[in-house]
Amino acid sequence: MTLERLSGTVVSGTVVSGTVVSVSRDDEHRFSKPAVASIRLLAGIGVEGDSHAGATVQHLYEKKRNPSAPNLCQVHFMAVELFDALVATGYTVAPGELGENVTTAGIDLMSLPLWARLHLGNEAVVAITGMRSPCSLINGYQKGLMKQLITTDATGTVARRGGIMGVVVTGGVVNPGDGIRVELPAGEQQPLGVV
Repeated sequence: MTLERLSGTVVSGTVVSGTVVSVSRDDEHRFSKPAVASIRLLAGIGVEGDSHAGATVQHLYEKKRNPSAPNLCQVHFMAVELFDALVATGYTVAPGELGENVTTAGIDLMSLPLWARLHLGNEAVVAITGMRSPCSLINGYQKGLMKQLITTDATGTVARRGGIMGVVVTGGVVNPGDGIRVELPAGEQQPLGVV
């Protein structure tokens, strides 16, 4: 998967609308990101002032392996509905605490197809590149939480609930309360893989 895949991508029709609940960023590589009043997305880069912003990979583990790889994880999205569901299992999580940049409401993020576009507020557009694969650091945050974010059913199918990642196609300011419009890519829908 490369950033070149974005060029010429045509989208077809609005699927569903949602809302930005919270936005977060951190200029250092820490597990959680503090909530802020707004974030600015920069095309091809990510969240201005965030440690994961850049045209090439910024996640420390991946950067050691291949520092020139394209950054397909510029913006991290998680659904507030996941946080609500975690309460029933004994976990309390607030926006930004699992490292996401944008906490959403009203959209089933994990069911979106590859290259779906999220229109955030009046300007910003992010193309979805894949699912986040939760790492063991989550258990350092809250013991046992990783088992809630990666599950395996009776058939051996793995389900991930750690949010989705994307690249910024069009920059702009994103605020809590902004609307989110989802557009699907034209043609056959491809499921999300892990990035």
